[in-house]
Amino acid sequence: MRSLYFRIAVTFAIALLITTVAIFATFLYILIHINGGFYEGSVRLELEQAQKIYETHGPGPLASYLGETDAALRGHRYLVDGSGRDLVTGKDWTSVLSLKPDRWGGPPKVNDQLVFVRTSKDGRFRILVITPEPVGGRRFGPIYLLVIGVIVLLAWTLSAGIVSPLRRVATTVDAFGKGDLTARVTTKRKDEIGDLARSFNSMADRIETLVTAERRLLQDVSHELRSPLARLSFAVELIKDSRGDAPDLEPGLARLRREIDRLSHLVGTLLDMTSAEGDLFSRRITAVDLGPLVKEIVADCALEAEARGVELKTAVADSVTVQGEPELLRRAFENVLRNAIRFAPAGSAVETSVELQPGGVGISVRDYGSGVPQEALGRIFDPFYRVDDSRDSASGGAGLGLSIARRAVLLHHGTISAGDAAPGLRVKINLPR
Repeated sequence: MRSLYFRIAVTFAIALLITTVAIFATFLYILIHINGGFYEGSVRLELEQAQKIYETHGPGPLASYLGETDAALRGHRYLVDGSGRDLVTGKDWTSVLSLKPDRWGGPPKVNDQLVFVRTSKDGRFRILVITPEPVGGRRFGPIYLLVIGVIVLLAWTLSAGIVSPLRRVATTVDAFGKGDLTARVTTKRKDEIGDLARSFNSMADRIETLVTAERRLLQDVSHELRSPLARLSFAVELIKDSRGDAPDLEPGLARLRREIDRLSHLVGTLLDMTSAEGDLFSRRITAVDLGPLVKEIVADCALEAEARGVELKTAVADSVTVQGEPELLRRAFENVLRNAIRFAPAGSAVETSVELQPGGVGISVRDYGSGVPQEALGRIFDPFYRVDDSRDSASGGAGLGLSIARRAVLLHHGTISAGDAAPGLRVKINLPR
C-alpha cells in the first residue's frame, strides 16, 4: 500500500466494519435481553390476574379484563387452556403456541410482532401475548446509515486534509528539484504538515541563496580572470619576440610574475569567500571579546597604514563579548579596516570604535577619503564590485574583501552597512550579544 490516501481509506473501512459489528451486536442484545425482559414481569402478573378472574367469574369478566389490559398496554392478550383453546372465543392457538425462539435466542414472531407465552404454576392455563417490539430493529436503520455517512465523511475529510497538502509539497519539491529555485510551498497550517512545508521553504531559501551566489561568483570569476589571462598571453608573446636578446626578457617576465601573483591572490581570496559561505554552527563557537581582537587587528594593519601615511585611531569599550567564530570575525573586521586604509589619503586618519549598544555591539570604521557615490553604497558589498572600474589590483584589490566581511557578519546574525561620512566612508557592523 504505497498510497497514503489508500491506506487511510482502508483504515477507515476497517473502522467502519468494526462499528457495524458493534452496532449489530448491540441490536441483538437489545432484541434478546431488553425485549424479552421488557414484558416478563407484566405478562406473569397478567396471567395470575386473568386466571383468578376466569376461575372466579367466568369468560365474560375475563374478556372485559383482557380488553381493558389491551387498551392500556400494547398488543393483544389471550388466556388459553392446556390444549391451546382460547377460553373466551374458543379459537385454537396451538400453531402460535408451538413457535420456537428465533436463531438469536429472542422471542418468536408472528406478522413481525413478538409472541410471549407464560404457563401458570399448576400448568392448566397459559397466557398468549402478541405485541409489537418495544425497540424495533427498523428504528436503528436511519441511525446506522447516519453513522456510516459520518464515518465516510470523516474519512474523506481526513484523507483530503492530509494527502492533498502532502501532494502539494511533493509537487513543489519536484519542481524545485527540476531547477525551479523559486518554488515554495504556500501554507497557513499550524500542524506537522505546516512545519514540514516551512522547513522545506527555509531549506529552499538557503539552497537558492547558495546556488545563486555560486552562479554569480562563477560569472564574476570568469570576468576577473579574462584580464590577467589576456595580459599573460601578451607577456608570453613579448618573450617570444625577445628570445634573441636576453636582457629584453625582463619586462615580460616581470609582467608574468605580477599576473601570476594577482591570480594567486584571487584564488586565495576565493577560497576565503567559499569558507565564509559555510554554516556557522559547524564551526567552533566561543565567547569572543571584541576589544582585544580589534586592537590586535589594528596592530597588524599598522605597518600598512604607516607605509601609506595614514594614522590609525581606536576607541574600544571594555568587556565587549559576543558568541561567534573568532577567525570569521577577525576576517570581517580586518577586511573592512584594510579597505579603509587602502582608500584613505596620506596624512588622514582611519578611526575604529567598538561600543556597547542595547542588545548588541556596534563596530564602526571610518576613513576620510573620497567616499562612495550614494547610488553605489548598497553594492560595495557585492563580490567583485568596484566603484571605479579602472582600479586594478594595486588600488582596488579583487573586490571581495567587503563581500567576505558581509557574509561573515550575516552568519553571526548581524548587519553591516556603509554610509557617507562627508568626507569619507563609514562602515558600521552590528552584532547581537
